[in-house]
Amino acid sequence: MSDSNSSCSPDLPGNFSTIFGQTDVAQWEALLTIVTLTLIILVTIVGNVLVILSVFTYKPLRIVQNFFIVSLAVADLTVAILVMPLNVMLSILGRWVFDIHICKMWLTSDVLCCTASILNLCAIALDRFWAITDPINYAQKRTLKRVLLMIGGVWVLSLVISSPPLIGWNDWPEADEFHLIQECKLTERQGYVIYSSLGSFFIPLFIMTIVYVEIFIATKRRLRERAQASKINAISRNQSALISNKEAQHDRESVSSETNHNEQPETNGKPKDKKKKTKKKRKDDNVDNNAYLKPILVHEDSLTDNPETSSISQRRGSNPCTSDNHKITVSESTTVSNSPQLNKVLLPEATATVKKPGVVYQFIEEKQRISLSKERRAARTLGIIMGVFVVCWLPFFLMYVTIPFCPSCCPSKRLKNFITWLGYINSVLNPIIYTIFNLDFRRAFRKLLGMKP
Repeated sequence: MSDSNSSCSPDLPGNFSTIFGQTDVAQWEALLTIVTLTLIILVTIVGNVLVILSVFTYKPLRIVQNFFIVSLAVADLTVAILVMPLNVMLSILGRWVFDIHICKMWLTSDVLCCTASILNLCAIALDRFWAITDPINYAQKRTLKRVLLMIGGVWVLSLVISSPPLIGWNDWPEADEFHLIQECKLTERQGYVIYSSLGSFFIPLFIMTIVYVEIFIATKRRLRERAQASKINAISRNQSALISNKEAQHDRESVSSETNHNEQPETNGKPKDKKKKTKKKRKDDNVDNNAYLKPILVHEDSLTDNPETSSISQRRGSNPCTSDNHKITVSESTTVSNSPQLNKVLLPEATATVKKPGVVYQFIEEKQRISLSKERRAARTLGIIMGVFVVCWLPFFLMYVTIPFCPSCCPSKRLKNFITWLGYINSVLNPIIYTIFNLDFRRAFRKLLGMKP
């Protein structure tokens, strides 16, 4: 073993006699710990299995970007199955009761699965960043092959980070010595600690922070632009009402002019010319009005991956804007903003030639309301994503990096266990955070659990 922690006295097995034998904690504490940690394991397994089944069984979720969510769920599921149960045993007994080979495989699985979970979070962040900043081009690049390659890269990189101790970069004892100390813990080789902590946490944390800050800024910018567009639509509505009034007035004047024309003879065709000018002016007014009818462009690949397309399509089925009598189309060159970073997908039905502007405004405002609501929810979710990730994993990696370089730092077993399980809890929360804000996932969960939609 490395002597980097030699000033700390070794933790001795506890002397509590319980139904589980000699344990590190009292019997009541052992029972409470087992019940609590077992519940955490079960919730982790059920939650991540539901996520995986939802993507493969619920048609609206069978899209390529959701394979990142599946990969994350697989990583978290392996943490719950391969890592957590043996840690429960170690937390209660205070010693390792199996041989060194099982210890090595358990520690390797721990690093592998937890690293894969964190790197999958990083891959999801990058995927959403590209989808938001360059949606049109990235939509073409986001193929099944590309997504699977990225997921494969996550798992290969996790294996590269977790495997060096198996080939000698460790301070594990020999089998005879291990049998005496019965202690199974991560290697404290300083070089490997720096290598693994950078690859497993600190570099992904840096990338995720930069990416989510950029997404947050882009979201705020889009909210401002859409709010401005909403004001333009309100002004356009007022102008449309004024134009309609003018047209009614022109109609009355035309009727009056035609009446006077019937009573008076034509002089050099002037009344006819005046009528043509009136029609031309009305046509120009309609052109000017249509210039203000710039629809709000909705980006369906939201930050929380929650386009709610099914709910929109349901409303679209009963919306008068989509009926045969009110078909709406628009030129693809129509935009709300000149920002090149806000390339968005045009609404499938918008407006170029409009006979009933009120219907168009109703359609635009409905899309505007949905879009703004999604953006605000996405902005709030950013804080939850980063906050939970940092709270769960930062304490563990600070402890992991500090102990090999601080001989006098000797955290107790209870503190080590608490910090370790705090990191594991991230695997419980991931399926909640990444699906609870998604309407389709909620519907899929209800369907799988036999609940009413």
